[in-house]
Amino acid sequence: MIGNFTIAYYGIIIAIGMLLGMVVAVKRAKSTGQKPDDYVDLVVLGMVFGVIGARIYYVIFSWDMYKNDLLSIFNLRQGGLAIYGGLIAGVITVLIVTRIKKINFGQACDTVAMSVPIGQILGRWGNFFNREAFGEYTNGLFAMELPVSAVRQNEITAKMWENTIVRDGVTYISVHPTFLYESVWNCGVLLVVYLLRNRTKFYGELWLIYVAGYSLGRFFIEILRTDQLLIPGTSIPVSMVVAAVGFVGSMIWIVLGHRRAVRRETAQNPA
Repeated sequence: MIGNFTIAYYGIIIAIGMLLGMVVAVKRAKSTGQKPDDYVDLVVLGMVFGVIGARIYYVIFSWDMYKNDLLSIFNLRQGGLAIYGGLIAGVITVLIVTRIKKINFGQACDTVAMSVPIGQILGRWGNFFNREAFGEYTNGLFAMELPVSAVRQNEITAKMWENTIVRDGVTYISVHPTFLYESVWNCGVLLVVYLLRNRTKFYGELWLIYVAGYSLGRFFIEILRTDQLLIPGTSIPVSMVVAAVGFVGSMIWIVLGHRRAVRRETAQNPA
């Protein structure tokens, strides 16, 4: 706490993730012969508008939570950021900045392809401190107990209520730590992107590998979550739809990109 202002762990962790992401992007820019200063600007703007996009996306698909208290939309200290909204806004920002600075858009995306999962790996632990982004009831090996008083009541399912645990007068629910599953999955995605960073065939491929990898994991992890954002008027989780489109679209783009690269190499070396 500084004076009367309380600094939330959620914000601290996200800030650290963003800072590390920037460091990695700048180092990657140096190693590929690009201007590091361009990526300081790009990452800072991408983060700012990414957070705005993540919040807008979350509010749109959680409108019932905010329609009677519009000022709460601006209260980020209690969480409520959707990664896909951040990614969409971040990509749009990168597109605009690269056009202004005359940088290859695909190369720029590749340059930050390791930065984004690093931010996600740490950012998910912000969900832990906020007691959010957890899954359905489980009593398995990775079960996590949360005090009922510390979570949003609308995220507690009937199955959780049926299996509550009372200890020292405190009622707990036992849930899947989906924030942990996603953080660990992103470690794997980061490793794959790192190993393939110098083996791509075209600009933008490394970014597509990240999108495909993240989307694949998110699709299945989303099934377990109880705070799903739904497509209005349906019971379909919007993140599952976006994940499916992201995975399929990225894989198709990678295949087509490789075919173009092969044709290009054949044309240059007909023998």
